[in-house]
Amino acid sequence: MAQARQPLHRIDPVWERISHEAQEAVRAEPLMGGLLHACILHHDNLEKALSYRFSAKLHSNEMSQLILRDIADEAFADNPGIVEAARADLMAIYDRDPACHRLLQPIVFFKGFQAMQAYRIAHWLWGQGREDLSYFVQMRVSEIFGVDIHPAARIGKGIMIDHAHSIVIGETAVVGDNVSMLHSVTLGGTGKQEEERHPKIGDGVMIGAGAKVLGNIKIGACSRIAAGSVVLAEVPPCKTVAGVPAKIVGEAGCDQPSVSMDQLINSAPK
Repeated sequence: MAQARQPLHRIDPVWERISHEAQEAVRAEPLMGGLLHACILHHDNLEKALSYRFSAKLHSNEMSQLILRDIADEAFADNPGIVEAARADLMAIYDRDPACHRLLQPIVFFKGFQAMQAYRIAHWLWGQGREDLSYFVQMRVSEIFGVDIHPAARIGKGIMIDHAHSIVIGETAVVGDNVSMLHSVTLGGTGKQEEERHPKIGDGVMIGAGAKVLGNIKIGACSRIAAGSVVLAEVPPCKTVAGVPAKIVGEAGCDQPSVSMDQLINSAPK
């Protein structure tokens, strides 16, 4: 009688690389062994590592690590797109952040990546009608990472938040794919109306440090917002804006400003 075929083991080159990097890091610094085994080497795929990191960072006396891990596992099983977005975020950071030399780093060390993955779970909870749990995750992300993203906000994949200090993204904000932003960025409202009141950020936009984008305005794809700007009006695609209030000062300077991360205004062609 023929033996039943065993299911093929799916090779994940990204996870294989992360695991190898963790092994190398432990050899180089044995004191990191406990952390790296807990975060990476005790798991057999990215989903489980993300679930562990989410629960390890956000648990408290008010919500146990076990409960949070169950929530993350449920989210990933119900919506595999959450992990697909995490992979895109991971590669975005590796490609765009010159301080990121290994895929291991965002998972273990970078609060921008960790906060974004926690937001994705909170957004899933919001979509399930479990609003109080989503608010709890939002609260803990704000307390632990200094990043405050409303769980109802809609954010695409391939997101890089560099340094990730004092990031605020409001309830009706929309952020497209492949967006990069630096610390102290606010995507906020201009009043207390309950309808659409937050910005809509197109694909490929680069938002500089300290920029404030306020109101239900559209920021066109592949545009640049200079550091410290206050944007109160719509920005056309492929433009650079700067100032308080922000005005168009030139073209974006390249096809993908969120990837090039060029923040010099005078680098844009006249």
